[in-house]
Amino acid sequence: MTGNVEGFDLLVVGGGKAGKTLAMDAARNGKSVAMVERDMIGGSCINVACIPTKALVSSARTLRSLRRAGDLGVHVDSPQVTPESLLKHKTGVVEGMVAINHKQFLDSGMDLVLGRARFVAPGTVEVELNSGGTRNLSGAQTVINTGTRPSIPPIPGLAEAGYLTSNSLLDLKRIPQRMVIIGGGAVGLEFAQMFATFGTEVTLVEAGSRLLPREDEDIAQSVAELLTRDGTRIVTGTSVTAVRREQGGVHLTLSNGISITADDVLVATGRAPVTSELNLPATGVDVDDRGYVVTDEHLATSAPGIWAAGDVAGSPQFTHVSLDDYRILKENLAGGARSTKDRLIPYTIFLTPELARVGLTEEQARAAGHAVRIAKLPVAAIPRARTMRETDGVWKAVIDGATDRILGVSLLGPEAGESLTTVQTAMLADMPFTRVRDMIITHPTMTEGLNLLFAAVKG
Repeated sequence: MTGNVEGFDLLVVGGGKAGKTLAMDAARNGKSVAMVERDMIGGSCINVACIPTKALVSSARTLRSLRRAGDLGVHVDSPQVTPESLLKHKTGVVEGMVAINHKQFLDSGMDLVLGRARFVAPGTVEVELNSGGTRNLSGAQTVINTGTRPSIPPIPGLAEAGYLTSNSLLDLKRIPQRMVIIGGGAVGLEFAQMFATFGTEVTLVEAGSRLLPREDEDIAQSVAELLTRDGTRIVTGTSVTAVRREQGGVHLTLSNGISITADDVLVATGRAPVTSELNLPATGVDVDDRGYVVTDEHLATSAPGIWAAGDVAGSPQFTHVSLDDYRILKENLAGGARSTKDRLIPYTIFLTPELARVGLTEEQARAAGHAVRIAKLPVAAIPRARTMRETDGVWKAVIDGATDRILGVSLLGPEAGESLTTVQTAMLADMPFTRVRDMIITHPTMTEGLNLLFAAVKG
């Protein structure tokens, strides 16, 4: 390290949701703050994750709606998309949000440092600036919030053949005629349905026995049936053993002996933490065997005065969880003891229709020893779904048989992510399911389906 070290009250390394929100908050409250960001102003959510992907999901949903407009008495001629139009839409959304974030950063009074940070001592980094040169920064308190990147499996020939990730696919240079997606989690499923809607012949390969292993088998099966009906070929219990690029496309060999040819391969097999280049041994910060920063329930690392938040800290990989990490850090940096324990974390997979869940699945509840009561409701039974002619899906509730408390719900249906919040609120208030069953809910709305769902609780 050469040059003087600039000291700050707070040093944030990585500008994800938790880090950027904490940095702006501290700066507005009179603290001296430096935030180092490598290249994504606003974090991965805005640049390459939830915002751009959901912008494209909206495009796919609009295209689907136009194609079925005749069912609703509306006649539309030949709706279509082009790579150029999709890219313009996605880029416009992203650039607008990046500009808003950049202005907020500067207006807060923080020192926004664009470059690559490497720790040289506890709480001290050397930053290779994007504009050239270096700066040395230290923090009385330091937060690591560098996030994750796509994880690439060691499949023979994959690197040489070339592949797409959830990041690079968003450039949308073209809409491929044929695509193979490796990985049957949320990211793989969202892109599979999206590109099938755009007209791509999609094959999804999942090494596990089924899609969405965190969900109950009946829910995962319903999702698989919807994707299959919409044109995605699903291959489970099979892995890709070799990849090669030849004239005519990319050839993939599967463990069951089948070969598939595609124009592009999308790797959607999870994410890995961005820690290897940080030189964390210089700080005394421990990482686990996968490279994630080890924290306690208060998000403190093994090194005094150094904290971690968001994906890199092993928190569930959702922007709304990273925002809650900010709340925890804000309180704890001020001397509090707010914890990550027992958080009730909802999430939505943005398929059409959406899959939203909070709490325990039936399988998890039984494994935890609960005597459960189950309710299931076909979405076709909800009046609002019929008015929209969007009747695909099923809602499922898991109830504790001893207390009547809601243990969890899985909602597969239109606008499920919006209806989920009502259940989450009831769970946080420790209400029995009967309170939701007997609520007076506006008719006709999708949330009104909760009356019907909880009226179906058996026993």
